[in-house]
Amino acid sequence: MAIDKVDLRSDTVTRPCASMMQAMQNAVVGDDVYEEDPTVIELQNTLSKMTGHEAGLFFPSGVQSNLVALLTQLGRGDEYIVAQNAHTYKYEGGGAAALGGIQPQPIEENAAGVMDLHKVEAAVKADDIHFAKTRLLALENTIGGLVVPLEYMQSARDLAKNHGLHYHLDGARVFNAAVALGRPVKELTSMFDTVSVCLSKGLGAPVGSVLVGPESFINRSKRWRKTVGGGMRQSGLLAAAGLYAIQNNVQRLSEDHALASYLADQLRQFDDIDILRGDAQTNMVFFNLKSGRYGELLEFGKSNGVLFGGRKPVRMVTHKDISTEYIDVAIERLSQFFS
Repeated sequence: MAIDKVDLRSDTVTRPCASMMQAMQNAVVGDDVYEEDPTVIELQNTLSKMTGHEAGLFFPSGVQSNLVALLTQLGRGDEYIVAQNAHTYKYEGGGAAALGGIQPQPIEENAAGVMDLHKVEAAVKADDIHFAKTRLLALENTIGGLVVPLEYMQSARDLAKNHGLHYHLDGARVFNAAVALGRPVKELTSMFDTVSVCLSKGLGAPVGSVLVGPESFINRSKRWRKTVGGGMRQSGLLAAAGLYAIQNNVQRLSEDHALASYLADQLRQFDDIDILRGDAQTNMVFFNLKSGRYGELLEFGKSNGVLFGGRKPVRMVTHKDISTEYIDVAIERLSQFFS
């Protein structure tokens, strides 16, 4: 097989397989705004049960799912605590602030990818008219490819509970975390008040996320979903892909993790590369260049059909559409740059 392009930019670049396409074609649909799409209902019920929650709500994207979680639980002038490099703070266009008047309180994460809980507790504002009201603590798992330990999430939950804070998880890659830990995903998600689960990253669906939580919260979220344009009609076509993904593509995430380790091993042959933390993090490899030639490497890769993201550090992501053969081709092409 001739390989034209090796796309390691993200696990969002996957394409539906033939079986997923067949599931979409066979989907029984209705109007989801009227809550009459049986496939959407099945997806929502399946994921809420899997994650240990009462109810779920299907969204076009994880950004919108996280946004609605914040808009539903916080008001104007309220604040949420979040990691400096978390997706909900850094990569979602400031939506909570722009649309909800919600103030983020970012805290720099440590080498393990998590916030120091002493700093989190110190950031909780006193009940004082001078301060925004701290109302929610948000975590992300995985974050930067790193798995957040179960014990940390439990300690953060206790902190949130002690201070009367809502507790939200951006679980965009929470199935990666569950597979890496060898635990049912429910053990990682049921402790949170609300969780956003993405279907279009490592799980391989073309689009979609599900927000889960208490039934009363989900009922309130429906209004915000409509407000921000997330109400869809015969979206069972998309939900069918999500159902196929969670039924067939969860355990195979271990293959992506193993392939990322293989990629890290192959990259070590280049003296210019300094792999962060010494190895892959789930399905991601991050590295710095001792020479600092980031722009040149990015352009060389693009010109030679090897795509990846990031500048200082570089990020390469494995996924279901990549195999060992693809990695070998990428390494062979990149060797021309490093030689």
